[in-house]
Amino acid sequence: MNFVEELKWRGMIHDMMPGTEEQLQKKMTSAYVGIDPTADSLHIGHLVGVMMLKHFQRAGHRPIALIGGATGMIGDPSLKSAERNLLDEATLRHNQECIKKQLAKFLDFDSDAPNAAKLVNNYDWMKDYTFLNFIRDIGKHLTVNYMMAKDSVKKRLSAESNAGMSFTEFSYQLLQGYDYLYLYQHEGCCLQMGGSDQWGNITTGTELIRRTLGSEAEAFALVCPLITKADGGKFGKTESGNVWLDRRYTSPYKFYQFWLNVSDEDAAKYIKIFTALSQEEIASLEKEQTDAPHLRPLQKRLAQEVTVMVHSEADYHAAVEASGILFGNATSDTLKNIDEDTLLSVFEGVPRFDISRDELSAGIKAIDLCTDKAAIFPSKGEMRKLVQSGGVSINKEKLTLCDTVINADYLLNGKYLLVQRGKKNYYLLIAK
Repeated sequence: MNFVEELKWRGMIHDMMPGTEEQLQKKMTSAYVGIDPTADSLHIGHLVGVMMLKHFQRAGHRPIALIGGATGMIGDPSLKSAERNLLDEATLRHNQECIKKQLAKFLDFDSDAPNAAKLVNNYDWMKDYTFLNFIRDIGKHLTVNYMMAKDSVKKRLSAESNAGMSFTEFSYQLLQGYDYLYLYQHEGCCLQMGGSDQWGNITTGTELIRRTLGSEAEAFALVCPLITKADGGKFGKTESGNVWLDRRYTSPYKFYQFWLNVSDEDAAKYIKIFTALSQEEIASLEKEQTDAPHLRPLQKRLAQEVTVMVHSEADYHAAVEASGILFGNATSDTLKNIDEDTLLSVFEGVPRFDISRDELSAGIKAIDLCTDKAAIFPSKGEMRKLVQSGGVSINKEKLTLCDTVINADYLLNGKYLLVQRGKKNYYLLIAK
């Protein structure tokens, strides 16, 4: 597999240095992508760089994931309007371990293959490097004029807020440049990849290698476009914030729903970037989408591939079943089998009522439960009418008699009752 050709048809190349493709065709090459460890989970904004490493390994090359433990303590000024909070070492180490577990789903770290992936942390080579030595060894190679010409620096210095830029942040590109030099010398790494906003930092690294080791030291750069949404919104952001890979922050159901609900235009772009499906498979799906857009084959396959890759096959099937609950084609058995987190994710935002567990244990008539104990119906007469026409369900089972006694045996996960009024109105009753 030709790595550059693969990335081209996937729309994943924004720019690369001359000679990059020739280097990759010559021999197995090591390349790295830097990952910011400011949280103990990656979010889907990180996935583009991770997929680049995945394709790189598939093409027979050796991927290196660099956790920016040292640079994460400073913060990259690229595309940022303000400095970030600094993290302590214990937090960074914890974040690194969590991130490695997530990366292991995409990259082969453990085999004895010559191109097995490697995880490194720049804190390990920066922590004992004294300021004086760093300034003398590294700082002397790059002029202030060169560093000031970078877009990330120029944008911050010309920002309307006029907050300026600290020396700490200004030095960021020197540190990232040194990472590249260190990996070039110690890991034989001669390619750095990243998003297009990293071009300035990456080329600082190639320049540092050239000036430190001489013009015969060849180092390359390849960057992908920043991913955007067709409507101009920020990719990976929802009303509740980032879409995370860790189920503690974004449930597999919500994760699946994010991909399922992207626009047709975005689905056609994302399926190339975020899956390893072949060009032929994607072309076939695109034809299906053109022939029957209402069936949304691109979104369904995209959501399946990414959910299985990040979570598991079982999580994917659970998410599909959970989606069926909300849209009416699920059974009471499906409802009883889903876990509490998924149940709450599916019914996030529906009206909720607290009911007494003790009263429920004794048994409550459905009509009293849905009027006196929870204001689902404004009157008992209105509820009777809807029950007679088959429009009321409890836990996805049609209610045929208003006087049916509901007790604790009905509780889902020992805690919840789901009442449905009409086709689209759901209410969650919580026993306390």
